[in-house]
Amino acid sequence: MVNLTDLCYTVIQKGYRRNIVCKDGVMEKKKVVVGMSGGVDSSVAAYLLKEQGFEVIGVTMQLWQGENSDAEDACCGLLAVEDARRVAEMLEIPHYVMNFKEEFQKSVVDYFVAEYCAGRTPNPCIACNRYIKWEALLNRSLAIGADYIATGHYARVEKLPNGRYSIRRAATAQKDQTYALYNLTQEQLSRTLFPVGDYEKAKIRQIAEEIGLKVAHKPDSQEICFVPDQDYAGFIERSVGKKLPEGNFVTPEGEIIGTHRGIIHYTVGQRKGLNLSLGYPVFVLAIRPETNEVVIGDGTQVYSECVTANRLNFMAEAAVADGMRAVGKIRYNHKGAPCRLYQREQDSLECIFDEPQRAVTPGQALVLYYGEHVLAGGTII
Repeated sequence: MVNLTDLCYTVIQKGYRRNIVCKDGVMEKKKVVVGMSGGVDSSVAAYLLKEQGFEVIGVTMQLWQGENSDAEDACCGLLAVEDARRVAEMLEIPHYVMNFKEEFQKSVVDYFVAEYCAGRTPNPCIACNRYIKWEALLNRSLAIGADYIATGHYARVEKLPNGRYSIRRAATAQKDQTYALYNLTQEQLSRTLFPVGDYEKAKIRQIAEEIGLKVAHKPDSQEICFVPDQDYAGFIERSVGKKLPEGNFVTPEGEIIGTHRGIIHYTVGQRKGLNLSLGYPVFVLAIRPETNEVVIGDGTQVYSECVTANRLNFMAEAAVADGMRAVGKIRYNHKGAPCRLYQREQDSLECIFDEPQRAVTPGQALVLYYGEHVLAGGTII
């Protein structure tokens, strides 16, 4: 007869500590809530976790019910809910729909509108990850007895030798999503699983095909789910209930060179859509909401070597030493560049790049890496 205590010990020794807990010789499965968007990544994430021995619960978050919410690539519409339900049924796991519309409106949509009106360019996906998927969802998941939450993000979580949790780059650089996850807290990371982080996208689709998931070749979700036509300015004006005023295009020296349509139509580094004929290519250098001006300059003026960020979140380390080397990313599709770090105030950090970087944009995130791990990050000011 098998001794359950010995069996528990054997299971733990084989590396299943995170999904099996043993109490008085009885093996109990760890419970994980998987955020299921109806897409292939979160669907395979749920499958992988079940295969690893977790008790899996699928949850689809209702965030936004807009005019494009039934599109095939919408991440939170009715079709997404139905796709997630069918996947859960096939995997034989329970599936629930949770309403987070109020939290999403406040923490993501209202923030998005306010930032653009203030002359900054926000990243709503970062806000959604921090305050919806890893705050609202985690809190509800813990309330129903879950041990972890999981998503289909391409990233990995590791506990470092210094005792801190950090996000590690995904196995595939093309799909790495660590930039948008820099703002997660230590408590949130300790409760997070990223099952697809060790795989390439093609392998995830292959797994979905092999187990018969109809979402195996479903398109990836669109960039911003609540702006159906990607017309940010139109969405913002509808949200505030008025058309924002025109203003002046100016040079860095203050010379007026034209009229702009309203600051919400522009972002730092932008070249297209300026409708200025100066005889040479020009770019947006800065946006001044206090004077309703958009500063214009040539290609050489759009580069900066110094970036300052606040609203800091430290991940791999609790702080940075002055002069510490790192690799900094200033936007999602930025490859990253070597830099040195200097802590200026308690919640302010200065990053000096070895070489000037193009279009440093207030409102975007500065995410710092040490090797493959996220060191820290903040909002560019």
